Amino acid sequence: MTAVAYHLIRPEQTRSSVVFASPHSGRDYSWSFLRRTVLNEHTIRTSEDAFVDRLYDCAPGFGAPLLLAGAPRAFIDLNRSADELDPALIDGVRGLSHNPRIASGLGVVPRVVAGGRAIYRGKLDLDEVQTRISRYWRPYHATLQRLLDEAHGQFGEAILIDCHSMPHEAMDGIARSGARRPDVVLGDRFGASASGWVVDQVEAAFEGTGLVVARNAPFAGAYTAQHYGRPARQQHVVQIEVDRSLYMNEQLIRPNGNFATFQKLLTGVIARIVEIGAREQRLAAE
Repeated sequence: MTAVAYHLIRPEQTRSSVVFASPHSGRDYSWSFLRRTVLNEHTIRTSEDAFVDRLYDCAPGFGAPLLLAGAPRAFIDLNRSADELDPALIDGVRGLSHNPRIASGLGVVPRVVAGGRAIYRGKLDLDEVQTRISRYWRPYHATLQRLLDEAHGQFGEAILIDCHSMPHEAMDGIARSGARRPDVVLGDRFGASASGWVVDQVEAAFEGTGLVVARNAPFAGAYTAQHYGRPARQQHVVQIEVDRSLYMNEQLIRPNGNFATFQKLLTGVIARIVEIGAREQRLAAE
C-alpha cells in the first residue's frame, strides 16, 4: 500500500473562499504496487498529472488551501465515484457497464493507463479494491468536503479549483479544424458546476497572461465537478486542464526548459483566482 491518502497544505491565514485540489498528481508508487503491475516504472506514470502539485504550490501563500493526492491515479482515481467499479477488472462485480469511463478502463480503480495499456495481468479481488477506496478515496473526499464547508462557513460560498493537466495531443483535433489550439480548458459541465461569473473570472485570469482558453471541450469535468458543483448553493467547481507541453517533456515525464517560466506565469494566475473569493468577501462586507 502507498503511504498517505493526501497532503493538505493550509495557508497561515485563509483569505479567500477558493480551494485548490489536485486529485491526479499523486506519485507515491509503493513497491508492492509496482510489483503488481505489468508496466515499468515509467509507463505506469503516463496517466499521472505530473508536476501539477508543484505548479499550484504557491496557492497557500496567497491564502487558499491546497489539497494534493498522495496515491497515484493508476492506483486509485480520486476523480471518479467510489461506485465506478470495472467488472472487467474486479472479481465480484457483475454486469456490463454503460458508463463510458468504466468501459474504457478508467473506473475508480483503473484497468489501463494512457494509450489503453493494461496495468495488471488478471483481475483484482473486490475486497482489495474496497480497501483502496476506504484508505485513500474516502479520506481525500472527506477532507475536500470539509475544506468546502469551511470556506462556505467563513465566506458564504466555496469555489473549488480542480487542477489537472492534459496531453498536448488532446487538442490536435481543434488545431486541425483551423481554430487556435487551446493552452487551457476550463470545465464547468456546461454551466452545471459553477456560476458564469466564476468561470468568466477564472478565464480572464488565464487570458490576461496571453494563454488561449477554451471551455468544456474536450474536458467538461468528471466526478469532482459533478458531485461538488452546486452553484445554486454557492458551491462552485471549475476544472482546469493545462497543456503539459507548456512545462514538461511528456515522453520523459520531466520538467522542460520552460518549467520555471511557466510556473511564474501560473503564479500570477493563481493569485488572481484567489482574489475572486477574497473580492466577494469584501463586497459582502460593504
